[in-house]
Amino acid sequence: MHDETHRTGSTTAPTGPAGPTGPADDRRWADLADLVLIISREIQFRGYTDEQAIPLSPSEGMVMRHLQHDPAATPSHIAAATGLQRTNLSAVLRGLEQKGLVERHASPGDGRGVTVHLTELGRANYTLVRREWAAAVSAAAGHDTGHLAAALALLTTVENGLTAARPQTRGARPAP
Repeated sequence: MHDETHRTGSTTAPTGPAGPTGPADDRRWADLADLVLIISREIQFRGYTDEQAIPLSPSEGMVMRHLQHDPAATPSHIAAATGLQRTNLSAVLRGLEQKGLVERHASPGDGRGVTVHLTELGRANYTLVRREWAAAVSAAAGHDTGHLAAALALLTTVENGLTAARPQTRGARPAP
């Protein structure tokens, strides 16, 4: 447990995993969020060098990322896992189907429900684009792996925390 404290005006606030952060830490967290957004945009902006790579929108990418771990999921489950609204998810699934990356199948039990399945092309494309992302990010970092494990651990913790705290209301919208 991190017990350090620092002054914020006339009060003392704990820092670290056990409590709130102060203004300097808030700025650093904001800097981290900014960098993550910039890096994400730069990765998307550069596109792919392999002509076989099928580019995806951010929403399509979220769905494909989810399906890598749950290759036969219901649309409701995908929507909940990705934070997409069902109406938006329907459009995303249509686009992924048109690209040949997913297929929808009637549920075997009653035929009314639907499950979404990755196609072999969907699996192969995800592997291909991850390889391209790895090459781009590694080159940008000068192939320095000195802090890679710590960066992955921190970003995984942040991703898990943000996902767990995601608003569950229908009216919730992502920030600009």
